[in-house]
Amino acid sequence: MKPEMMLVAVLLPVLGGAVVPLIPFKKRTHMAVYIECVVAATSLIVAGLLLNRPAEAFPIVQFVNNLSLSLEIDGLSMVFAGLVAALWPLATLYSFEYMKHERRERYFFMFYTITYGITLGIAFAEDMLTMYFFYELLTLVTVPLVLHTLTREAILASRKYLYYSLGGAAFAFIGLIFLLTYGTTINFTFGGVLDPAVIGGDKRSMLLLIYCIAFCGFGVKAAVCPFNSWLPQAGVAPTPVTALLHAVAVVKAGAFAIIRLTYYSFGADFIRGSWAQNVVMGIVIVTIVYGCSRALKETHLKRRLAYSTISNLSYILFGVCIMTPLGLVGALSHMVFHAVMKICSFFCVGAVMYKTGKQYVHEIDGLGRRMPVVFGIFTIASLGLMGVPGLAGFISKWNLATAAVMSDNVLAYVGIGALLISALLTAVYMLSIVIRAFFPDKEKKPDLPGDTGDPGWMMLVPLCIFAAAILIFGLHSAPIVSFFQEIAGGNLK
Repeated sequence: MKPEMMLVAVLLPVLGGAVVPLIPFKKRTHMAVYIECVVAATSLIVAGLLLNRPAEAFPIVQFVNNLSLSLEIDGLSMVFAGLVAALWPLATLYSFEYMKHERRERYFFMFYTITYGITLGIAFAEDMLTMYFFYELLTLVTVPLVLHTLTREAILASRKYLYYSLGGAAFAFIGLIFLLTYGTTINFTFGGVLDPAVIGGDKRSMLLLIYCIAFCGFGVKAAVCPFNSWLPQAGVAPTPVTALLHAVAVVKAGAFAIIRLTYYSFGADFIRGSWAQNVVMGIVIVTIVYGCSRALKETHLKRRLAYSTISNLSYILFGVCIMTPLGLVGALSHMVFHAVMKICSFFCVGAVMYKTGKQYVHEIDGLGRRMPVVFGIFTIASLGLMGVPGLAGFISKWNLATAAVMSDNVLAYVGIGALLISALLTAVYMLSIVIRAFFPDKEKKPDLPGDTGDPGWMMLVPLCIFAAAILIFGLHSAPIVSFFQEIAGGNLK
């Protein structure tokens, strides 16, 4: 396909979403059809771009010297863009049912659709400047989604999310400046762009420090410790928003940016074996244990899943911090598989809240018998997050553990212990929900409306597709893992 189609894929949901409040739809159904068509058309364009990659980049704006905003598709772009394009139409379909009784629905779908285009901009970015530009835009278009309900909790959560994101972006910008100064280019190049002639001696120590700073900057959106308190609070947003925050758009954008920073900007060879590698890996290991520990104590359903995300996102970063090709394979595996498992679990919880209004673990006793499909799918997602063999989560955790063992890094061995602790605690905090739903305390009678049951097809179809994907990835992951190996080997530029 022509390079111009990359810009079309970015602009179509941005412009198509921006006009939603302006179009005089006579019926809600007409708005739903319009939005789904825009999203589906965008996904089809992305699919065409991934199947027929443009051979060259597409410059959007040329600034001074070598600075420009330009789009290009490499192997890593294909993974992130493909993930976003696959999940967004299903998430949008789910949203139509969920948002039926919400206020300011048009403005919700406006920002929801615009976010799709901005996320694709991050995926298609040719260089660090372009990615940073779309990364900042992502903050601006997702703040209104977190703020949507306009409650006091939503206002505080959106304010915290904005402050944290802008602060993290400032640290990431420092990394960009130093890459401009000490790099041969700011274009993403597998193996790094630092100029060997100027990175010796004291410069090396300084650049390693800058890498740690930039890692923490991008790590704000990836919810690393101690910059993750915004994520559980953002759960006040409607469930379709929190699902995308946790599974596709925001936190995955942070992880994606760190992969770019490590393997395509500073270079894994430059960082591997240094104190900087130990620092960032230590941060990640602490985050893994912290997230699952907090999830174990949390009684609110969405916040429990939020802390689970904090832990699982650091699985991806753990693979990145190993800084070997196999580590990158593990990171990419978990980025894709976790997205499917987490959006599935969030949408199940959202269906429960939509049908019953229940928000806490102790309120779902016996719901499994009233909503068997939802809780059956939630069980599959829970087992996948635990890493049960035969499901998607096992594949990514196996790749991560193998990479850690083969790295000969002592701290990576500690990371394996963190993965095991996380798997155990995940089993406790996820299966406790399943057990309460299907095997309630006989002395407690659930306070439920008489018509409580599984939601409509617009919610169930995405859930069934996600559950099927978890099973398929778990049983037949060889093709996609082989693709990740090609990327990790630097063969897909």
